[in-house]
Amino acid sequence: MEEILDRIAQLGPGRRVVAIAGAPGSGKSTLAAQLVARLSGAVLVPMDGFHLDNRLLDRDGLRSCKGAPETFDAAGFVKLIERLKTGGEVIYPLFDRERDLAIAGAGRVEAETRLIVVEGNYLLLDRVPWRQLAGLWDLSVMLDVPQDELRRRLTARWQGLSRSPAEVMAHLENDLGNAEVVLRESMTADLVVQPESISLAETP
Repeated sequence: MEEILDRIAQLGPGRRVVAIAGAPGSGKSTLAAQLVARLSGAVLVPMDGFHLDNRLLDRDGLRSCKGAPETFDAAGFVKLIERLKTGGEVIYPLFDRERDLAIAGAGRVEAETRLIVVEGNYLLLDRVPWRQLAGLWDLSVMLDVPQDELRRRLTARWQGLSRSPAEVMAHLENDLGNAEVVLRESMTADLVVQPESISLAETP
């Protein structure tokens, strides 16, 4: 955590955008929230607001792999980060996990905001159009978590949402497949951190 804070402090004046990337269950949401809590005036912008709606996923036969790169409005997300970089007020969507849907216009970055922390799985993905993001980050951080630990955290996540054992297994298989994509196809981050090197609250 302190190393990340030190790197952020070195970014200099002006609006800066920091990427916290990692596989599903790696703790990126928790780390990003903790960073924002430590940094006065910082704002957290999650990638998950760009999930495609379930109706679109059903129409395209993608519901079973929700969370894969192709189930996001990636082009829209890239445009959001470009807008955040240019400054000014920016409105963005947020994802409601319990309701399993994105809510348009639910988040706001004020014009005077100078630091934005973005968290998501595919912030460094080396695929079109995701790879356009690489040139937009002022600092990129990748969480490196062993697969066994990812499996434990993801199982607890879906059990905590009252899913049936069969549903938990289906979600787990999908999430671990997406984790493989993150690990295999992500570009190199400015900073890679291990779970033991940061203090994360025990949240799935």
